[in-house]
Amino acid sequence: MCGAELKPLPEGVQRVSRQLQELGHAHMPQMLDGAARTAQQAADALGVALGQIAKSIIFRRKPDGAAVLVVTSGDRRVDEKKVEALVGKLGRADAEFVKAQTGYSIGGVPPLAHTNTSLTLIDRELFRFDEIWAAAGHPHGVFRLSPADLERLTGAPVADVTQEQAAA
Repeated sequence: MCGAELKPLPEGVQRVSRQLQELGHAHMPQMLDGAARTAQQAADALGVALGQIAKSIIFRRKPDGAAVLVVTSGDRRVDEKKVEALVGKLGRADAEFVKAQTGYSIGGVPPLAHTNTSLTLIDRELFRFDEIWAAAGHPHGVFRLSPADLERLTGAPVADVTQEQAAA
C-alpha cells in the first residue's frame, strides 16, 4: 500500500475501537470490502458459519421505553416471549429509536459502546463457537471475539432467548 488508499475509520467504528482498547480486547475492528448489514452477508464476507455472527437486536421495553439489546447467534431467531419473561413487555424498535438509543444505524449496531446504556442479554447459543464476530458500529465494520469475551466486555447475562430449532 502506498498510503493513498488509507481512509480514516468511520466515527462509529472509532468509538467501538476506543472502547475495545479501554477494555483490553485483543482484536480491533476491521472493515469489510462490502456491507454486512445482515448476518448472512457478514458470514459470507468472513467465510464463517452463520451462527458465528453475533447479531445485535434492539427492542423497546414498553413500560419505560428502555432499549433492550439481545445479542444472538446469526442462525437463530429471538423468542420475544422468552426475552419478555426476563425483562418485561417488549415492543418493536424502529430505526429512529435504535439510532437515538445506541448511536448506530441498524445493520451496524455493535454489542457495546452505545450512546445510552441498554439492558443487554447474550444468547447462550453463541457459546457453541470458539470464535464469533460482531458489528463494529458500521455496516462494513466487524470485530472478532469469543463468547466469553462478549460476556466480559458487556457484563451482560447469558440466557436462553431464542426459538427452539426444528429437529433435523
